Amino acid sequence: MRRLDGLLQGEHLGLLPGPGTEAAEGREYLPGDDVRTMDWNLTARTTVPHVRDRIADRELETWLLVDATASMDFGTGQVEKRDLAVYAVAAVAYLTERSGNRVGAQILHGSGLRHVPARTGRPHLLGLLRSLLEVPRNRPGGHGAPSLGAGADLLLRTTARRRGLAVVVSDFLETVESWERPLRLLARHHQVLAVEVVDPRELSLPDVGLLTVVDPETGRRREIPTASRRLRERYAVAAAEQRAAISAALRRSGAAHLRLHTDGDWMRDIVQHVMIQRRLATVAHPPPPGGAA
Repeated sequence: MRRLDGLLQGEHLGLLPGPGTEAAEGREYLPGDDVRTMDWNLTARTTVPHVRDRIADRELETWLLVDATASMDFGTGQVEKRDLAVYAVAAVAYLTERSGNRVGAQILHGSGLRHVPARTGRPHLLGLLRSLLEVPRNRPGGHGAPSLGAGADLLLRTTARRRGLAVVVSDFLETVESWERPLRLLARHHQVLAVEVVDPRELSLPDVGLLTVVDPETGRRREIPTASRRLRERYAVAAAEQRAAISAALRRSGAAHLRLHTDGDWMRDIVQHVMIQRRLATVAHPPPPGGAA
C-alpha cells in the first residue's frame, strides 16, 4: 500500500509512473516524449497526439524484527510464544517470497542481536528459519538482551534507504514508552505489521492454589495465592488494561496489528488478517478502468 523502491523487476505495481511495462494514464504528447509510447487509439479518438505512461513493476523487501528474549520462552497453550513467533515469521516470509523479493531479519535474544541479511530464494528463507530455531534459550535473570525499541531503531537505520514491509514479532511486554516512538519512525518509511504473541495465562489466572512464578527477565520469584478471587479479578483487569495500552500504542504508531494466541488457530488468524488487508488495499488503491489489477 506504500510506494516501493527497487531496481529489479518484481511483481508489485509502483504507485508512481516510470519506466515499466504496465499501462498507466494517457496524456497529450509533449516535445521530447519517446514516440514509441504513442497511444494511437487514444490519438485517433481525440485527434490530438497522446502518449501512454508506464508503471514499473517493483520488488518488495521485507525485514523482520523478531523478539526471542526471555519473555518469549513461555507458553501454556498448544505451543510456546517463541514457537508461535517462528510460525508467524514463516507465514509472512512464504507470503512475500516471490520473484525478486528479498527477506531479512534482526533477531533479539539474550546475548545480543543476530543479523540475517536480506536475500532472495527459498534456500535463504529456510536458512533464516533455521537461524530462528537455533537461537539459544535464555536463562532467567540473564542480562544483555537489547530492547525492542533499540531493535526498531537499528532496523530503521539498516533499511532507511529502501521502502518496503517491516514486520515486528513480539509480545510487546516492555513499557510502551520504550518502543512506541521507534515504531512510529519505522512506519514513516515502511508499511509495518506488528504481530503480538499472547499466552492465555498472561490474560487471566486459574485457581490452582499457591503458585510460584518466576520473572524470566529478572529471575525474581514470587508466591501467588491464586485461590483469591479478588486477586484473579485484579489480575484480569490489569492484563486487559495492558493489552489495551499496547493496541492503542500500535494504532498511534501507524502499524497494522495482528494478535496471535498460543492456544488458538494461528493459521486462521493470519489468513483472516491477510484477507482484511487485501480488501483495505483495494479500497485505498482501486485498479484503473481497463488497467492492470
